[in-house]
Amino acid sequence: MSTASTAPAPTSTGTPTPSDPNSFVWPREYHFPAFYTRQTNLTTLHAQRKKWSSLILGYTRHHRIFRLALSSAADSDLFFNRRLERRLQLDDIRDVIDFMRKDGLAEDVGGGNSGDVVFIHWRKPEEWAALVESYVEETGQKGSVLTVYELVEGDGTKRTEIHGMDNDVLLKALNILVKRGKAQIFGEDDSLGVKFF
Repeated sequence: MSTASTAPAPTSTGTPTPSDPNSFVWPREYHFPAFYTRQTNLTTLHAQRKKWSSLILGYTRHHRIFRLALSSAADSDLFFNRRLERRLQLDDIRDVIDFMRKDGLAEDVGGGNSGDVVFIHWRKPEEWAALVESYVEETGQKGSVLTVYELVEGDGTKRTEIHGMDNDVLLKALNILVKRGKAQIFGEDDSLGVKFF
């Protein structure tokens, strides 16, 4: 997967849906040098964090990125505007991610709050659960057993947003369906199956 002008630093698992990396529309703030400097006024800082959060969500959604490795993403187009020669520093990136965590938009891979790799929830697990449930209903698969592989890589999901999603994000969504009594997960890690009710 590529970013607008450099080799990819952000990564996703699974097979991403191809998108033209040059078609991402950067917000106007991306082109202002002050956007890359942490603001000292609390009101302005809050607005800056919201704008960075929105940019991260839009960028990762556009490129179907489910995980960000923060240290390597710091050199990607997302955080480094080469035309301006300005970048958001790693400490400031972590600050924005902490801000996003509070709204459930970011989560450390493996739990905790100090990891370098984070899930970016441009669609929250509850929303993915609703999409999976809709897919199962629309395709008449209630009562059927599907593997996680079929859901993520199978031909049946090719034209859906489920196709190519991160396995761990899918498992979070499936666990929501389990709690609601809509699914049961069974099997081993490398061959998980899901029965839908």
